[in-house]
Amino acid sequence: MSYKELFHTCSARWRRAVLLGGLCALLSLGVVAWAGVDLDRMLVSMRERYGSAGEQSLRDWRDMLQGAGNLSEADKLRRVNDFFNRRIRFLDDIVVWRVADYWATPIEFLGQGAGDCEDYAIAKLHSLLELGVAPERLRMIYVRATLGSSGSPVQVAHMVLGYYAAPDAEPLVLDNLITDIRPASRRPDLAPVFSFNREGVFMGGATRPTSPVDRLSLWAGLKSKMRAEGYEP
Repeated sequence: MSYKELFHTCSARWRRAVLLGGLCALLSLGVVAWAGVDLDRMLVSMRERYGSAGEQSLRDWRDMLQGAGNLSEADKLRRVNDFFNRRIRFLDDIVVWRVADYWATPIEFLGQGAGDCEDYAIAKLHSLLELGVAPERLRMIYVRATLGSSGSPVQVAHMVLGYYAAPDAEPLVLDNLITDIRPASRRPDLAPVFSFNREGVFMGGATRPTSPVDRLSLWAGLKSKMRAEGYEP
């Protein structure tokens, strides 16, 4: 799959999501590692749906988080980013789930071994929250990505995870298409449209939220699925 095709898979879905209205409170987990997790229940759910391979993927995720618990925050970012980028294939929802729009839980993402841009961002988000990264330091960022050389007129929608060391800091970008974590200034191909976390919606590069995050239903469905799997978001 080409670089352009990879970005295109996120583009159509996110255009529809924005048209459907609003954004959601995506960051609602606590920061104590595995505080809201029923691991036995998660293992049963994974085994029933994805067999022994899925169960091993869940154990690998758990082991990664346990091994990263005492790392510096910068190393936690790298460990989580590398874990998902290296083991999960980038595929569109229509290929993986046979529907146009689907937000996968971390269990589903690991079990399928494939997903698209927002699935990577969601899995990385929850992993970093489990590792104790403060929720206000993490935002899901909807961007316009320029394809090709600088000045190209081709732009598509994409989703990444941003890490903000301070509210007014330049974010570090965790992306599934470029493996290394770079500051936003080194990603001239990405233009932020808005970002969001539990504090609200941040337009462009704003440091303060401009609207609440209570109007999108996709997150509510995701939380419900996670609870059924044994993960309390």
